[in-house]
Parts: sequence; C-alpha cells; structure tokens
Amino acid sequence: MPSKSSKKNNAPFTTEVSPERCLIIHPIVSNTKQSRTLEEQLGEIAGLAAAISLDVVKVTSLNVSRLQAGHFLGKGQRENIGRDVEDLEPDIIVFNHSLSPVQQRNLERDWNVKVIDRTGLILEIFGARAQTREGRLQVELAALEYQRSRLVRSWTHLERQRGGAGFMGGPGETQIEIDRRLINDRLVRLKKELDDVKRTRGLGRKARERVPFPVVALVGYTNAGKSTLFNTLTGADIFAKDLLFATLDPTLRKIELPNDQTVILSDTVGFISDLPTNLIAAFRATLEQTLHADVILHVIDASQSDSGAQKEDVIQILEDLGIEYETDKRIIEVYNKQDKLDSETITDLKRQAKFGANIALISALKKHGVDELLGKVAAVTAAEQAEVELKIPYSDGKALSWLYDHAQVLERNDGDELVKCRVRINKADLSKFENYYGGAS
Repeated sequence: MPSKSSKKNNAPFTTEVSPERCLIIHPIVSNTKQSRTLEEQLGEIAGLAAAISLDVVKVTSLNVSRLQAGHFLGKGQRENIGRDVEDLEPDIIVFNHSLSPVQQRNLERDWNVKVIDRTGLILEIFGARAQTREGRLQVELAALEYQRSRLVRSWTHLERQRGGAGFMGGPGETQIEIDRRLINDRLVRLKKELDDVKRTRGLGRKARERVPFPVVALVGYTNAGKSTLFNTLTGADIFAKDLLFATLDPTLRKIELPNDQTVILSDTVGFISDLPTNLIAAFRATLEQTLHADVILHVIDASQSDSGAQKEDVIQILEDLGIEYETDKRIIEVYNKQDKLDSETITDLKRQAKFGANIALISALKKHGVDELLGKVAAVTAAEQAEVELKIPYSDGKALSWLYDHAQVLERNDGDELVKCRVRINKADLSKFENYYGGAS
C-alpha cells in the first residue's frame, strides 16, 4: 500500500494539538454468542475511543465466518479497509476484538497504520486515568505483560513512567532480545514495588477496620453513574463525566445516614464486558475492598438498553471475587438515571421494591430518591449493628481503649468508679468485647 499522503502536513501552523483520528473495526464472529445488540456494541467501543479523546472518523462492522490465523480477516476485507485507510487517513485503527501479536503486526503492515485491539485500548485508558501510585503500578504491570508478547514501542504513557529510559543494550544483542530483557527486568521490579504497596495498604485496611464505621462500596458497570452518586452523597468533586472509566482509583469519604450513623463511602473502578484477564488480575487487589464492605451498592444505568447484560457482567466479576450475589444480604441494586426512564419501567421497579426486592430507584444527577437509598443503607447496617450501654471500671483502661478503637461512642458519662458509655457497635465486635472484657450492662 502506498504511504499515507501528507495532507495534514500542509495544514496551517497552530498551537492546538488535534485529536488522533481513529477508524474502528468491529468483527462479528460466527458462532459467537452475543448478549448485546450490534448497535450497543458499536456504541460501547466508540465510547471507549472517546474516553482517550480519539476522533472516530468511521465505525465498520464485518462478518467473519472463519478466522485467518495470520491476519484475523480475509484478504478481501483487508483490501476494503485499506481503501478506507487511504481515503480517511486515520492515525490509528481500533480493532474491537483480541488480536494475537502476529495478527496485529500483519495488519499494521497491510494498512501502514498503527493497530490496537480492545485490550490495548482499555490499557491506554487505564494508563491515562490512574492517579495513585498503586493504580499506575497496576496499569504498567498489565501493560508490560501484554506488551511483552508484542515487543512494540507504543505505550507512550509507560515510557514517561519509566522516566524515558529508552531501549538500549549491550553489543551483540538484537532489538527484540534487548526489549525482552528490559521488559522482564521491569516486571520483576514492578511486582516487588506492588508487593510493598499492597503490604502498606493491608496495614491501612487493618487500621480502617479499627475505625468504628461501616464501609459502603459502590460497584457497577463503567459509566453507570457511580462517581456522580458519590459526589451527590458526599458533596465531593471527584472526576465524574460521561466517559467510560472516568474513575479508576478508589476514593473514600465519610457520610451520615438518616439514623445519624457514620459510614465510609468507597467509589471503585467500573466494570466492562470482556475486561482483559490481565487487567482483572492487576486490579483484583483494588476490588478486594468490596469483599470487606458492610454494604455493596450495585449502581445500574437503568436507561441503557443493555442494562440487563451490563448487570450480568458485574455479577460475574463479583462472583469471581467470591461474592455470592443472589444470597448476599449486603447488596442493594441501585437503578440510576430515573429521569430518563419511561413510566412503565419506573412502575415496575417500584413494584419490585415494594414486594421485598432490595433495590432503589434514583437519579444521582437530579438527586431524586437519594433519601430512600440512604434509608435502605441504614437498614442494612443497622441489622449488623447494636446500640448498648456499657459500664467500665476506671481500672480497666484496656477495655475503654478497645471500645474507642472498635465502636462509635455516642455518649459517655464519667462517674466516681465507672465510665458509662452508650455505643453503636458491630454485633460481631460486641461479642468479642463480651468475651474479652465481660458483658454489657
């Protein structure tokens, strides 16, 4: 194929950087079960491209009856796309499927343009979004493991994280050997750094467990409205836009429930269908806090036509983490974007809630239904909490100290010999206190 023309090079000089032009290819593979319509799948991949500011110039869907080992697509389909490349001059082609390293390289040679698959695109988004040290390390680890099989220098955000070390090696080494050695060395260092971060985070979690506040975790499909709900409930101003993967790093804030109980609200990374395996592994530690939460709010974008499929994707990941979704009493399903629903859907959801389903119907943006949601959260936490009055001798300082570490002290009266405390405490912690220091009065 001839090289791309230089039309863009003749454009007037400007200080503004134009977004990269992107051509999206969506293969429809025969005998592959699909839980979403074609329109929904195309909308999602276009949303992923928009999440890193790519300018989508065309989206093409192709029927693939038989996969070609070396190119994925047949010769005729490759030639048709080649004509689109000549006409549209994209900077990048996004292939909405996993590609083998050989397939990716061969397609790049055929079309003379950079090609990334779905995994590569999600990794690029994660690399752009991660803010905390652990998040950046997890992204780089996943990206290098993905890159190791490809050995191409396309991860500009990872180059910056490596400090621009570049690919340099000793005499006699081929470039691939140098790249492989450097990547393997970096992987070893990354895993050690992550182990150190996880150890520190484990200590932090143990410290938080001593704080007498239940944890409420927000989970859900990406762009379901978790961050908007988080901002509505906390008055915070974390990044919340109509973008896939707007939030990657967990954020914690304290809020008050209607029963005057304090809880810690946690926002987490959004889920998505066909999330790359190495990314699930990399972010498993981040999602582990969900396992320890007292309440899990599964936020669902009820306005999406494929909300049912999105819900099932989230359920699958939660169950992979060890959460029994159907029987776990901590889970409240939060149907968001009520303002975009028709009256029939609203009536149906309200009927389910009335007959016992642990669900809430809200609009996080319009702040509709938020009070009812907080009431449901309070009901779940109250089932695991008890308010008791304890009388503790002044001589038993350890018992009093333990209470302040593990319970919320609501009221304290100091007498001559005893301290009377009214506390709100987790029932399991109350049992521990009674075993260690005697029963409640």
